[in-house]
Formats: sequence, C-alpha cells, structure tokens
Amino acid sequence: MNAHARWGLAAVGLGAYALLAHHLVSRDAGSVLALLTLLGPMVGAALWGLWQAGNRLVALVLAALAVAVLLNGSRLPVSWLYLAQHAGIHLGLAWWFGRTLRGGREPFITQLARRLHDPMQPTMVVYTRHVTVAWTVYFLAIAGSSFLLFGFAPLAAWSLFANVLTPVSLVAMFAIEYLLRYRLHPEFERVAFLDAVRAYRASAAASDTP
Repeated sequence: MNAHARWGLAAVGLGAYALLAHHLVSRDAGSVLALLTLLGPMVGAALWGLWQAGNRLVALVLAALAVAVLLNGSRLPVSWLYLAQHAGIHLGLAWWFGRTLRGGREPFITQLARRLHDPMQPTMVVYTRHVTVAWTVYFLAIAGSSFLLFGFAPLAAWSLFANVLTPVSLVAMFAIEYLLRYRLHPEFERVAFLDAVRAYRASAAASDTP
C-alpha cells in the first residue's frame, strides 16, 4: 500500500471516528461507549506517558479515577468532561503557540520553518510570525466557541461543532495556509509532509524550554 492510500485510509478512519463520537454524545453522553470513544484515547495516552516516565503511582491513581467515571458515567455531568477536554486542548495549544510570541522568543512556526528552510529570508521570518499569530487566534476562537455553544446551545449542537466541525476547520486552516504560503511566498521550498512532522516534533521539544 502506497503512502497516498495509507493517508486516505487514515482520513476515512478519522472521519468515521468524528461522526461516531458526535452520534454517541447526541444520543447518550453518559454511556460507557461514549466515554470510551471520546475520553479513552486521551486518558490512555496520558496513562502511557506517565507510566513510561516513571510516574506509576500517578498513573494508577488516574486509572482508578477513569474507571470510577466509567462506572458512574450515567450519574455524572460527563458533558463537562467533554467540554474540558475539547476547550482545554485548544486553550493549551493557544498558550503553547502564543507564549513564543513574547519578546525575546522566536515564534513557534518560525522555529519549525527554520528546521526546513535554512537560511531563512526576512520575508519568511515575518510570514511565519504572522502564521503563529493566526494559529493562536484560531485555537482561542475554537475554545471560545466551544464554551459559548456549550452554555447556550443544545448538547447535540456543541457535539457537532466539537467532534465534526472542529477537525474540518483544522484541515481547512492547514489547506488555506499551504495555498497562501506558496502563492504569496514562493521562496519557501516545498517539503515532504513527513519532514514537516519531524520538524514539528523537534520544534515542539525546543520550545518547551522556557
């Protein structure tokens, strides 16, 4: 199977997951299947990371809490957990990107681009700073919209936004930025997607240092 086929299957799988999550939350947000589908991947990743990092007691406590929530989901306001996960992730990303815009720091997208394009021309530095600002605003807008819909709209409407429209808007952001980058700044060399992923991981690790 070639790379395009694998990415196509991954896109179909993620789309199916998003629709399933929306369906489960809209039908019965407190069901075991809904909790496993929406919170399971994030909790599992957190448990694995804690266990691998040697924080096994914390991992066991978190696992016990997860089991308690799972067993009592129908009697708990689990919709607040879904909101905390969705809005919290986007607020965290806004903070992650936004903190690199402070004086004396290099914007996150500039760090990423520097690992792919060296040397960086002045126009590229300015553009990548603007992109960092755009992503920060995007994450804040998603989190703000999540809070507003959760507070003033039916849970099904919030679920549609969180589980379906949010990933669609994320793909749209990537696509729009990609088109603008090579239309307005042809000085950017075209790079393979996997190279961009590796640069992102390296830049994320570098920006984690204060």
